[in-house]
Amino acid sequence: MTETGPAIMDVDETTFEPEVVAESRDRPVVVDFWAPWCGPCRVLGPMLERLATEHEGAFRLAKVNADENPGLAADFQVRGIPALRAIRNGRVIDELTGAVPEPALRAWLERFVPGPADALVDEGDEHRRAGRAPQARAAYERALELRPRHARALLALAEVEAEAGEVDAAERHLDMILPDDAEALAKEISALRLQLHAAGSGSLSELVRRVASAPDDLDARVELGKAQAAAGQHEAALATLLEVVKRSPRVGPGEAAREAMLEIFGAIGARSPLADAYREKLAAELYK
Repeated sequence: MTETGPAIMDVDETTFEPEVVAESRDRPVVVDFWAPWCGPCRVLGPMLERLATEHEGAFRLAKVNADENPGLAADFQVRGIPALRAIRNGRVIDELTGAVPEPALRAWLERFVPGPADALVDEGDEHRRAGRAPQARAAYERALELRPRHARALLALAEVEAEAGEVDAAERHLDMILPDDAEALAKEISALRLQLHAAGSGSLSELVRRVASAPDDLDARVELGKAQAAAGQHEAALATLLEVVKRSPRVGPGEAAREAMLEIFGAIGARSPLADAYREKLAAELYK
């Protein structure tokens, strides 16, 4: 990110608007509310300044003396110091109160400040768009060396592995995504899992013929439903899988079908009309 001004600066009520609010439209701004008498502030402040310098302008550190700027402290509901507020596009996106160890402070910053790992993921994405899968894989792997639980890197690497037929590796990397990150990437993760579940099941046309020739083969119907979902035929997939649940609720193929339906709900949007309709049908079969 191009630095548009000093990475570290003191601000007050008269300079807050241009130096924090306006600046936050170009990069994140961390506002540090402190006071000279505050012991924990003397611990946290130097760490923040060192990290701001280390990030080379990826975010601005704006230091506010809470004693001298009580209006700002009140506006941001500061009840104890040190108090940090992360500002992006003029609004608070995260906050932290009290002195914390440097690893915790780094982890907090990583939530909203682009770093070297993010740049490598962007590089990998560019390689993928250009069809350079090996270079993309290498960039994602380097990103994970810097941040082993980087959600975007894990998902992107899993996608590359899925395209290469490396199903187990892709599943392993998806499983490494932390729960909070997985929630934010739910649709992408569910869509990829559907592809992985369908891998090795044969072509869609082959599965249609298999089910037609053996209508009572519920395992084949589950595989057909997964393949339909992987092909983007979500409504057909849900209908196929629901039929399995009707015939074998809660156990064996029926349980596999239920799990596949949940993955489809995630891929199409948990509260989409199609998901709502089939969630109701699924509940009716399971609890009748």
